[in-house]
Amino acid sequence: SELKDFDFDNTIFLGELSLDGSLNRIEGALPMVISMREQGFLRFVLPFDNKDECSIIEDVHIIPVKSLEETIKYVNGELNIDPYTNIEYGIKNPVTEHELDFSDIKGQESLKRAMEVAASGGHNLLIIGPPGSGKTMAARRMPTILPDLEFEESIEVTKIYSVAGLLTKGELIKTRPFRAPHHSASAVSIIGGGRIPKPGEVSLAHNGVLFFDELPEFQKHVLEVLRQPIEDGSVHISRATASLKYPSKFMFVASMNPCPCGYLGDPQHTCTCSQSSIDRYLGKISHPLLDRIDMHVEVMPVQYNELNNESETITSLQMKDRVTKARNMQLNRFNGTKIFSNSQMSNKDIKKYCVLDTGSSAIMESAFNTYRLSGRSYNRILKVARTIADMDSSVDIKENHLLEAISYRGLEKKYWG
Repeated sequence: SELKDFDFDNTIFLGELSLDGSLNRIEGALPMVISMREQGFLRFVLPFDNKDECSIIEDVHIIPVKSLEETIKYVNGELNIDPYTNIEYGIKNPVTEHELDFSDIKGQESLKRAMEVAASGGHNLLIIGPPGSGKTMAARRMPTILPDLEFEESIEVTKIYSVAGLLTKGELIKTRPFRAPHHSASAVSIIGGGRIPKPGEVSLAHNGVLFFDELPEFQKHVLEVLRQPIEDGSVHISRATASLKYPSKFMFVASMNPCPCGYLGDPQHTCTCSQSSIDRYLGKISHPLLDRIDMHVEVMPVQYNELNNESETITSLQMKDRVTKARNMQLNRFNGTKIFSNSQMSNKDIKKYCVLDTGSSAIMESAFNTYRLSGRSYNRILKVARTIADMDSSVDIKENHLLEAISYRGLEKKYWG
């Protein structure tokens, strides 16, 4: 769009004015610009330090100014300021170098497979195992195998961090967020809030990963507040001063011991917990929350021969290549929609893209009755099966795809009955 003569009707002024006349950087500039752009405004005069984050919007004029004096001169035509652009923000995400790598993990092939499936479809994952089995080590490597953010996803994440005041460099965020709050975190810090409601961890993890280590150590009411954002992909925060809605489409990854001492089922150690203490420990995780976690996987301690094995193990880059291939199939399938992965499918999408043949339907019926699945669990199994089929480049969901997806739901009956 072209704006030749200065026109107040098409211009928005943003900024915080200091007593000395200088303009300070403001929080939330990017979502403000996007919102005003949708209402037809084309020129934005804003603080110099906000120019980078706002320049990603290509069809508006960003006029960065450092002071009120500059603003007045610009409006009066005494100072020419060309619209600011930064072409680097349109470039595809560069290859990110991670210090962590899946090649550091010896053995645990079933865990690596489960994490690759979860990453390929954006599915939630619960890892259960004794201390020292590599649960946390593996979970912290999840970002290394996730596909690069699509440009639209980057804008969404950057908007959230802009509102939260976390864009210290004023740049477009190009890597998927990884948030790992401590188990002492409050419900407000997880969901968001405050006098002026700001995004919480569930929103700061949007389009990325929210990791809860030692899941039962979190307060029960904190865990329960996760149910709504996991299900809806957004969170509503109501206060006397405002009612806001923030997006929260994240991968929920959690790890936990099977009992308080951690050694229930460990062939190398004896569990010292009473049944009542085990029940109280596991009881902190409610069935409705478990229902929203697509995949449950159990791990055991690594054997010495696996640790001492010098043969090469799969790297994060190799896993990421396969994950990206599966995600590209999903992007093509959902082209023209707001869906970026199988985990975001609606019930209508499931009926269209997760059709089972006669043999698979019989397997699903048997599993439904055996595990006493809910309708939500049924749909999540189909989503995971669709992802496993995509990893095999298969148009149809076959019996082996469905069987693997069902196998990721067996632990709920084993531990929680």
